[in-house]
Amino acid sequence: MKTLKALILLVASAATATCAITPVIAQAETSSTHAAKKAAAKKAPAKKEAQTAGEDEKEPDITGLQPIDFHCELGNTLTIYRNATDDQQIAIRWNKRLHQLFRVATTTGANRFENAKKGLVWIGIPAKGMLLDSKKGQQLANECKSPEQALVGQKG
Repeated sequence: MKTLKALILLVASAATATCAITPVIAQAETSSTHAAKKAAAKKAPAKKEAQTAGEDEKEPDITGLQPIDFHCELGNTLTIYRNATDDQQIAIRWNKRLHQLFRVATTTGANRFENAKKGLVWIGIPAKGMLLDSKKGQQLANECKSPEQALVGQKG
């Protein structure tokens, strides 16, 4: 009987010790696996950012597109290049750089064009236009008017 009790105590002690050690081992494995995944995740975006940075450096071809100059408040200016046969994209010259923006459907009827990578948004309504930075959540240029819009504003 004493031998049976000793055997039960020995098995219970071994089970308790195993249960106590298993989480520590699992935690160590999880920590090292997590650290490896985290390091790999840090490396991957850097490589991807380098690739997209190269793509972002490539300016759109504006050959044959119709330029329209806009004069905005605070002395800002920008130029929009449009293709008469393609109303789904435009190019904007802002801060001495060309950016390609693509049409986004709206329910209001406003012309909205975006470049999600760069965070640029152009919203054009009949009276004016504005350029926004969606990443920073701020206006870059407001009260932007083409010569035609400025004439309409002076008449009314």
